[in-house]
Amino acid sequence: MAIKTEKHKAKCAMLSRKPRTNEDDDFKTAVIALFNENNPHKTGKTPLKVLEFPNMEKIRVRNLNVSFYLEGNDIVINDLKEIKLEIDEDNRKIVLRAEQEKVESRKAGKR
Repeated sequence: MAIKTEKHKAKCAMLSRKPRTNEDDDFKTAVIALFNENNPHKTGKTPLKVLEFPNMEKIRVRNLNVSFYLEGNDIVINDLKEIKLEIDEDNRKIVLRAEQEKVESRKAGKR
């Protein structure tokens, strides 16, 4: 099967996981939640869209600044313009690329 490509507009992506869909799956479900503001984990905002990919081994993040939040075990990628996903179901991998604004520091409380 060929690699499937998807593009999405969002300001922030939050990467996480859910349990296996079936007990026969080798891997967990990859979850990519898309938001229209940065740091949605601080505000409890509802995502614009939630993408779920069952039985995935990993998500590779290419050339982006990311934050890993230990409290929630999520990876947050802020300051995005467009996200491109390359989904390889045969090899159970997703590659995430995006156009990202470069922000060196963020003021406390600013999103």
